[in-house]
Amino acid sequence: MTIRPLQGATFKVLGIAALALAMLIPLAQVNQLVGERESRAREATRKIAERWGAQQLVGAPVLVVPVRWQVKKDKEWTTVEEWEYVLADRVSITGKIDPDLRSYGIYQTAVYTASISVEGRFVAADLAALATPGIEPQWARAELRLPVADVRGIRQVSALHFGERELAFRPSGAGISNVGAISAPASLDAAKIADTLPFSVTLTLAGTERFAVLPLARQTDLHLSSAWPDPGFDGAFLPASHHVGASGFDADWQVLDLNRRLAQHWRESDAPAALGETSFGITLTQPAGSYQQNVRAGKYGVLFIALTFVAFFLFEVLRGLRVHPVQYLLIGLALCTFYVVLLALSEQVGFGPAYAIAAACVVAMIGGYAGVVLAAKRAGVMLGALVAVIYGLLYGLVVSEDYALLMGSFALLAAVAATMYLTRRVDWYGATPRLATR
Repeated sequence: MTIRPLQGATFKVLGIAALALAMLIPLAQVNQLVGERESRAREATRKIAERWGAQQLVGAPVLVVPVRWQVKKDKEWTTVEEWEYVLADRVSITGKIDPDLRSYGIYQTAVYTASISVEGRFVAADLAALATPGIEPQWARAELRLPVADVRGIRQVSALHFGERELAFRPSGAGISNVGAISAPASLDAAKIADTLPFSVTLTLAGTERFAVLPLARQTDLHLSSAWPDPGFDGAFLPASHHVGASGFDADWQVLDLNRRLAQHWRESDAPAALGETSFGITLTQPAGSYQQNVRAGKYGVLFIALTFVAFFLFEVLRGLRVHPVQYLLIGLALCTFYVVLLALSEQVGFGPAYAIAAACVVAMIGGYAGVVLAAKRAGVMLGALVAVIYGLLYGLVVSEDYALLMGSFALLAAVAATMYLTRRVDWYGATPRLATR
């Protein structure tokens, strides 16, 4: 029995497949380069935040009162003192965020200046809860702490109106749990505490990218507005209502004590470990940033290279031409170069224009090269046009966040179907087209 040897076409198909997989190496290097450039962009953001103000996290003033009690130890009574934190009954926060862009080298970061008004009240019942049997609140040493995540961003702060008094803020090294704060001494006379103690304060904060609020009251109402057209609502709570348009956004939140995982008052030893996780607010997003889009484009790199190789191979088989593996390698390297050029240009002119320029250069290179290799200008033009169509498909996959998988699956199905149709009459043993037999 004789075994019919495999023909050269089979080996070539396997070789082209191996070459397409080998292109994973330069594509991996490109993806690593994207990661390095993205890290440099994050470092630039950090440096801008150091000088301007980092992500800001604010909340209602918290009344902090030292409390004392007696503890028996080794047959002796010892006085223990600890800070008690009391939250407001209700607070309303209104903020207007004026956005801007700051540059560090070639990198840009969204920053803002926020004008904030805070109004609310404490109720006597919450304060009376501190004076339990055996506990002695030190009302004369009470203070109000206003949480501000990055005090370097404070541009202006008014006096704190508390009851009928005006209190001046000072730096506070203690903060509230793991959040920084500024404080104002707010001594109280237990015998003269009214049913409600209203407070109000206004401040101007500079920050970078994100502004968030802590729900430090039984009911926290927040209203934010800005001219930034692309807000990212994030954190523990989404807005109850919002409007986003080309001219900016406005949004309203309402958070109750039933919604949060915070007690109305706690002692310092029982302070919540991750107070910031209860925050909610907005991030000044720049949708589908250039690095994210570069990463998404790279993920489709192997598919794109494979489709181009298949197109070349179809021209070779259907027209009876011969293309050397080295020529396939050069085409693959040209396709990989596209991603480097795209990354470099997108840092300068944005992703859309960079994509158009890089794609036009590679289409011209491959089309011109194919016209010479295939010894037919028309074939070069056709192949260049096909590569341009593939680039258009890739761009659609990159910019479409919701329908990328759907588009990609149908594109792959169409490519396989087209390949099957065009090669339906090919004699793979002889690697030449033949008429289909009835």
